[in-house]
Amino acid sequence: MILDAHTHLFPVEVQRNRRSFCSRDESFDRLYGNEKARLASLEDLLQTMDREGVDRSVVCGFPWSDPGLRRQGNDYLLQCAQKHPRRIIPFVTVSLRSPRQAERELERCLSRGAKGVGELAFYRGGIKDRDVLHLASWVRSLAGVRVPLLLHVNEPVGHDYPGKSMKTLQPIYHFLRQAPDVTVILAHWGGGFFFYELMPEVAQVTRNVLYDTAASPFLYHPQIYSTAVRIVGPDRILWGSDFPLLPPSRYFRELAVAGLSSRVRAKIQGGNAQRMLGLQRKTGLVSEFGVKYNRIS
Repeated sequence: MILDAHTHLFPVEVQRNRRSFCSRDESFDRLYGNEKARLASLEDLLQTMDREGVDRSVVCGFPWSDPGLRRQGNDYLLQCAQKHPRRIIPFVTVSLRSPRQAERELERCLSRGAKGVGELAFYRGGIKDRDVLHLASWVRSLAGVRVPLLLHVNEPVGHDYPGKSMKTLQPIYHFLRQAPDVTVILAHWGGGFFFYELMPEVAQVTRNVLYDTAASPFLYHPQIYSTAVRIVGPDRILWGSDFPLLPPSRYFRELAVAGLSSRVRAKIQGGNAQRMLGLQRKTGLVSEFGVKYNRIS
């Protein structure tokens, strides 16, 4: 199975009225205010999956600041999954400021078929100490229900681009220390966070952390794959395209020249995500890094 662990969809209303939604949400305006920034529908994603041989895709919610928009966005992704349950895996977003609201919305969405949380992001000024406290205060509950959390992270150096807001990775370390039993996916290679797993104290808090490859061709040379495998092993890397930012074929070409074995490529392109989401068996299973996940199929 080829499984894309990181894609984005928006309702047709958002696509048709981009400017209106930009005026309602500062973060959305930062990422999608430029008309060249693509907004994709369910049909766009399915056509790309068919063309490029992708079996299933995780579709991520957008962290709208308005609770009503966030709920509508979550409902759209849940409806997409209901229409195509064998192809679409919905992740939803919750409030980053109110733990109580986050718990209520997550419970509602899980009851309707959500399989994860994300992509949560701090696009306005990066993640601060109070954000870490708010996030950690409710995310521990995910350890009990075995629901993964996808967190937007960017590298603190290099060129600027829309959505690049973190100036340091220290808050990510503080957060992981407070939620060691939660399955956390750090998007975009964790902004390079995996490099620091060479430090023993960092490696101690990352046993349940995975890294996705979203936007990798824009950020790193293909050898990032072999480097990451040497540091964290082949079992904690998830292929994610960040569709519609880039097509799957762009990643497949880089994987082909990265010097990885076919076995390792198979894990990255879907095997690891299947294990994380419990798609390999009809009962709960234990992953290679020691965390049990529940069935979702």
